[in-house]
Amino acid sequence: MRLNYLRVGFLGLVAIANAQAPRTADLQLRGDRFKPLTYAQMTAEQKTLTDHLLSSERGGMNGPFNVLLRSPEMGDAAQKLGAQVRFHSSLAPRLNEFAILITGQYWNAQYEFYAHHKLALTAGLNAAVIDALAADKRPTGMQADEEALYNFCTELLKTHHVSDATFHAAVSKLGERGVVDLMGVVGYYDLVCIILNVDRYPLPDGAKPELAGR
Repeated sequence: MRLNYLRVGFLGLVAIANAQAPRTADLQLRGDRFKPLTYAQMTAEQKTLTDHLLSSERGGMNGPFNVLLRSPEMGDAAQKLGAQVRFHSSLAPRLNEFAILITGQYWNAQYEFYAHHKLALTAGLNAAVIDALAADKRPTGMQADEEALYNFCTELLKTHHVSDATFHAAVSKLGERGVVDLMGVVGYYDLVCIILNVDRYPLPDGAKPELAGR
């Protein structure tokens, strides 16, 4: 009788574990040079990163996370920073998404630009601004805070410095915390774009590249 209870208890634990394990399709893992992993292939540390991602505001693992699974402790630290700069920035979502698009365009990261194009539109960024950015042109008709952000980001990315005039204009429109959060989002998405480009991360089926390239 005791053996039967133990057997039932063990089978129950197995059933619970299987029920909680995400299906491979739910992970949305894609890649090129770094082949997508299944949950069953993952180490304990990789499963921890996966569980954190699936239970977070992000709710998925597309983008850089198939690559970051190869260094799961770094990946877990990176996803926490990513959640902070994406979902809890002092910058308005319209501005935060603009900064992400500027960074994606600078790196010619097709998937990153594709993924945040609709998010930027939903956040209130003008479609003409996005289209000009995709064509590697300076957008016209930007709002004052958008122009200050654009000047700061493009100067930083292209020259690795910002002038006093550009810095003070950004502080005037965004505040000191806003400028620090802006540097954070640009820095994090530099990492994301590097990962995507090295992996040659594919666009979804049917999606066309939006960036003109350089």
